[in-house]
Amino acid sequence: MSFWSERNVMVTGGAGFLGRHVVNRLEQAGPKRVFVPRSATHDLRTRDGIERALDEADPDLIIHLAAVVGGIGANRERPGEFFYDNLMMCTQLMEAARRRGIARYLTVGTICSYPKFTPVPFKEEEIWNGYPEETNAPYGLAKKMALVQSAAYRAQYGFDAVNAMLVNLYGPGDNFDPASSHVIPALIKKCVDAIEAGDAEITVWGTGKATREFLYVEDAAKGLLLAAEKLETSDPVNIGAGFEISIKNLVELIAKLTGFGGKLVWDTTKPDGQPRRCLDTSKAERLIGFKATTPFEDGLAKTIDWYKAERAASRVP
Repeated sequence: MSFWSERNVMVTGGAGFLGRHVVNRLEQAGPKRVFVPRSATHDLRTRDGIERALDEADPDLIIHLAAVVGGIGANRERPGEFFYDNLMMCTQLMEAARRRGIARYLTVGTICSYPKFTPVPFKEEEIWNGYPEETNAPYGLAKKMALVQSAAYRAQYGFDAVNAMLVNLYGPGDNFDPASSHVIPALIKKCVDAIEAGDAEITVWGTGKATREFLYVEDAAKGLLLAAEKLETSDPVNIGAGFEISIKNLVELIAKLTGFGGKLVWDTTKPDGQPRRCLDTSKAERLIGFKATTPFEDGLAKTIDWYKAERAASRVP
């Protein structure tokens, strides 16, 4: 608690899915102030928006969560936007923080920065050993540049920048918009929609052979605050659950938990994305004492219950 008690903290992206959970946990830790810049008034892709946010926040610690993100479909449709927006936010915000002498800075990176064929489980030292999976490479590479910038600024300026690499998240409050959602909310929505419409089948992208790792959002928030408090170098540290599940098994599990008993049709003309994703999380456990605690099926059930409650509430006159 003493680490946070005298700090002004700025959380970019603090109004988003992960950000709301981070801010909630952060407020319980008792900092002097938490400031969340909003995109409508503080465009973090621009120097002017960044400087105004920093003027208002007067932070001595920044947690940079803000990002333009989406699933495979969104990454394929908007690669230029995903590259430019994420690169501008990361690069310019860290430079402004460095110029102002802000004491500590956490960049939240992504598993999408890893090479397409990284040996499983992904170890942090493998991150430079190849090109990311093509559908999300613009996003992954834009976020990856923060690792270069952090190390360079620490070496030249003594700037205390640290990096946490997040795996795919899920949980209550996730984005369920089919145009931009990730795989878990997209599948939950498909199953619930099909049940309500009486459909006998749903169509799922890919072959089902790819694997993914998923971290419950509240576990992620806990891990990020530990990273902000305890990391001492700019080297990347994986924040994940340390397990993998095939997309086929994931779809079947979500169908079971939502109550959808129809047919699963695989559209193999659509991409699988990266063949496998699973993090080695031993470094996080060793350096910051983080280990995910939410069982995957429990987290999915909570997410489904939240989504169904939100749907029901939206229909109340």
